[in-house]
Amino acid sequence: MNGNRALTIAAVIVAGIAVSPIVLLVLVAVSVLGSSPAMACTVTALPSAAPGASGSPAPAPTPAPGPAPVTEVGNWNAEQVGHAATIVTVGAEMNVPKYGWVVAVATAMQESSLRNLGDLGDANDHDSLGLFQQRPSMGWGTPAQLTDPRYAARKFYERLVEVDGWQELPLTVAAQRVQRSATPDAYAKWQTEAEQIVDAVTGTLGITCTSDGGDGLPGSGTGGIPPGYRLPSDQQQAAAVRFALEQVGEPYVFGAEGPDTWDCSGLMQKAWAAAGVSIPRVTGDQVRTGVAVGSLAALEPGDLILIPGSDGTMSRPGHVGMYIGLGGDGKQYLVHAPRTGDVVKVVPVSGWSSKVAAIRRPVAK
Repeated sequence: MNGNRALTIAAVIVAGIAVSPIVLLVLVAVSVLGSSPAMACTVTALPSAAPGASGSPAPAPTPAPGPAPVTEVGNWNAEQVGHAATIVTVGAEMNVPKYGWVVAVATAMQESSLRNLGDLGDANDHDSLGLFQQRPSMGWGTPAQLTDPRYAARKFYERLVEVDGWQELPLTVAAQRVQRSATPDAYAKWQTEAEQIVDAVTGTLGITCTSDGGDGLPGSGTGGIPPGYRLPSDQQQAAAVRFALEQVGEPYVFGAEGPDTWDCSGLMQKAWAAAGVSIPRVTGDQVRTGVAVGSLAALEPGDLILIPGSDGTMSRPGHVGMYIGLGGDGKQYLVHAPRTGDVVKVVPVSGWSSKVAAIRRPVAK
């Protein structure tokens, strides 16, 4: 955002004058391509050739088109991240919630190190093939199909969504219900890296979801800074809260982390970074950052409040906001990036009170 607007908002906060943000209208294309009524996604990146099978002495089949090229993420190279992008793309096309993308990517990390493995001859694990090491003899498909990353990902998701209550299950349990692996706990160690890759490739792919990652709540008005509000006296808290409030009125975009569009966890990370504190990027990690706060009555400005949102649960919250303090009316308020088609706004904490899954304080006092 521009410096003049930031200074204007800061002045309004100090003076305790109410301000209504400019509401930005976001036109979102919605495509219902799968069986989940809870969300719908579109993928706008132009397709390009997906990486083919690797580590195979036999020729790999001609790969299906995949998503646009993406960069390295951590220790995962461009080819591996490209396969993860294909997995995410297929999940979005099928309207599988984001947690399903993470489960799928983590599974492929464990099974193939995100490499599209062909027949390895004597080194082959039975007749296992492709990103998910699916077996033709177990009815997953033909060898040519299983080394097509898009086909392999689709088959994984088809079986995942048939698992009863899969969104409530720990990642390693959900993956094991699909894979039936001899090492059922092996998937858990990849969850954090899978979340990081999913988050990284989402913006590159231009994925827009109508509800994924949002608050799952009805509309809540214009969401301006409440009358009589003043920044906290603690300088670190004030820096984090000020940054978040300076983004009021800017659009929610799933996977965005600024400077002019935000998702919920991206806004929280950058706000605390403005206060000199590093916190994780994704909600799944932010729920473990800092120290726990026992109740809403114990809130301090800057605390992260986590709720299930549109694609999470009480045990695995998917949405986060920041407590900013009391308004002139004595009520508690928070700031958050709500959902696709909405903007960063301030809302009463009371609207979240029955849904709070966790409260975290990035800086222990």
